[in-house]
Amino acid sequence: MAFSDRLLRAWYEGHPGLALLRPLECLYRRITGRKRERFLSGQSPSYKAPVPVLVVGNITVGGTGKTPLILWMIEYCRQRGLRVGVVSRGYGAQPPQLPWRVRADHSADQSGDEPLLIVQRSGVPLVIDPDRSAAVQALLDAEPLDLILSDDGLQHYRLARDLELVLIDNARGLGNGRCLPAGPLREPRERLDSVDAVLYNGAAADRDGGYAFTLRPTALVHVANGQRQPLSHFAPGQALHAVAGIGNPQRFFNTLEALHWRPLAHAFADHAVFSEQALTFEPALPLVMTEKDAVKCRAFAGHDWWYLAVDAVPSPAFVDWFDQQLSRLCAPLTPP
Repeated sequence: MAFSDRLLRAWYEGHPGLALLRPLECLYRRITGRKRERFLSGQSPSYKAPVPVLVVGNITVGGTGKTPLILWMIEYCRQRGLRVGVVSRGYGAQPPQLPWRVRADHSADQSGDEPLLIVQRSGVPLVIDPDRSAAVQALLDAEPLDLILSDDGLQHYRLARDLELVLIDNARGLGNGRCLPAGPLREPRERLDSVDAVLYNGAAADRDGGYAFTLRPTALVHVANGQRQPLSHFAPGQALHAVAGIGNPQRFFNTLEALHWRPLAHAFADHAVFSEQALTFEPALPLVMTEKDAVKCRAFAGHDWWYLAVDAVPSPAFVDWFDQQLSRLCAPLTPP
C-alpha cells in the first residue's frame, strides 16, 4: 500500500501516530488562517470578475463528487438560458502554455483528466491554470459568458467569488476532523459556517445545514468507441475487474456491488497514469472503470473495457435553493 493510501486510512479510520503531527497541524492552521484573513480584510489583492463566479470545492483531501455535480450545474444553468464557462487548476496537466483552453480532442496528459471529461461530456468552454483568476480572464476574453463555475479553488483566494459550495463525502465525513498533515482537512471545520451551501455525496436525505445528492449510474459506455449499453448489459452476478483512480475508490466499488455485479477491485491513486500493461488482469473478465479514468485509456482500451456513466442527482431542496441563487445573481433568466 502506498504511503498516501496509508495516510488516508489513518485520517479516516484513526491511528495514534497522527498525534505526532499536531505541531505541524498548528503551523498549517496558522498559515491558512492568515491567508483567509488577508483576503477578507482586503490586504491581499483578488480578482473580481465582471460576471458571477461560483466555486465548487472541498475542505477535505480526496474526491467528493465535484465533477458530476459541476456537469449537473452546467446543464441546469443552460436550461435557465445562461452561458456558462468553467475554470480549473488542471491537476497533473502539462499544457504547452497557460492559461490553456481545453478541447474535446486534447489528451488527458495535456489538459488533465477531470477538465477533459467535463469538456467531452458537455462541450462547455473551459480554461485551466493554477492561477484561476488568469483562467477566468482568459475565458472571458474568448467567450461571452453569464457566469463561471470554478472546479475546486475554495482556498484560492486570489479569485473573488459570489457563491461557495462545499461537497463532503457522506460516508467519510471529515475524518478525524483535524487539518493537514494530522488529518484530511484543508481548512478547519469552522470554515463550513461561512460557505453558502454544503452538499453530502451519498446522503439519503437533506440534513440540518446541508443538502443531499447522489450519483446515479445511467449506462455502460465502451471505452474505445463510446457505444452505450444499458446497465442490464451485464447480468446480476457478473464477475468483472473494477478500476478506480479517484479520491475514494471504495465508493465506486460499492456502486458496482449495488448493481449486483461481483467486482474484483483494483484501486489506484487519484489521477493515476495508466497503461495497457497495468490494466491487464487475470482471469480474463470484462473491465469497468470510472469515466474519469476512461479519458486516459481510450488509445489502448481493450475490446471489453467499459466505464460506468453516472449523473449527479441533487435533492429538490438544493435545486430550489440553487435556482434562487441564479435568479439573484444572473437576472433575467428563462423560467425553470
